[in-house]
This record gives sequence, C-alpha cells and structure tokens, in this order.
Amino acid sequence: MTDITRTVPQGSVDPDVAAGVAQFLSQIVTDMTALSVNGKQAHWHVRGIAFVAVHELIDVVVDHAREWADLAAERVVALGLPVDGRIETVAAKTVIPPTSPGFNQIDVTVAELVAQIDASLVAVREAIDELGELDASSQDVAIEISRGLEKDRWFLAAHVAG
Repeated sequence: MTDITRTVPQGSVDPDVAAGVAQFLSQIVTDMTALSVNGKQAHWHVRGIAFVAVHELIDVVVDHAREWADLAAERVVALGLPVDGRIETVAAKTVIPPTSPGFNQIDVTVAELVAQIDASLVAVREAIDELGELDASSQDVAIEISRGLEKDRWFLAAHVAG
C-alpha cells in the first residue's frame, strides 16, 4: 500500500523541515483564504464617494490573497505534506476578524480590511522569523507575502488617511 499523504520521494526532504514549514505556512494559507473571502464580501458591500476606486482595489487585494494562499500551500505540498484549505477549516482556524455584514461606508470597510491584513501579518512575520533557520526557500515565500500585504495595506489605508 502506498502512503498517499507523502508525495515527495523519501529522502529528498527532511521530514522535520517539512513539518516545520507546514506549521508556519499552513496558518498563512488559512488566513489568506479568509482574507480573500472576507475581502469579496467587503467588495460587494462597500459604499461611498470613492466607491469605484475602493471597490476595484478590494478586488486586487482579494486576488493577491488568493495568490498568496496558493503560493504558501504549494510550498507545503512541494515538501510532501498536505494542506487543509477547506472552508470549515479556514473558519475554525483563522485569526482574521470577520467583515461586517451588509453595506458599509468606505471608512468602515477599509478599517476592517486593514485590521484583517494586520492580523494576518502576525503569522506571516512569525513565519519569516522562524523559517530563516529552517528553510530559506520557505522563508522567501513568507517574505514575498509580507511585502505584498504591506503594500496592499498602504493602498487601502491611503483612501481614508487624513
């Protein structure tokens, strides 16, 4: 019988390294998936004077979150371990605060999305710190995600900055 949970040939990756990487990148997969779902909810319900700009920017944030979830998940899978991005797992394990239901003005929407990005950056920064000693390639994944999240945060916050 074949072990289907491990797809990388034995000996090519240290199992302890793979497990360590999965520990940190799996949380990023969870949080980026939650950010993409919450972002889409916000995208549909944002209201206000700069509606078009914010509405379109939120779609960019959602697309980035999906790309980063995929990037982190594929790194874990490349090391031979599975990830769990099912909606029930994401809902149970994310640290991302929920988006308000219904319609919201731009300032509320942006504040919520910035708070969600801030919450997700905690796990991303932890991954950067911890993966440096464990696996440089996986640390690069976390660094790329951090850089992108910080830029998306800046673009969103600029819409309500005084």
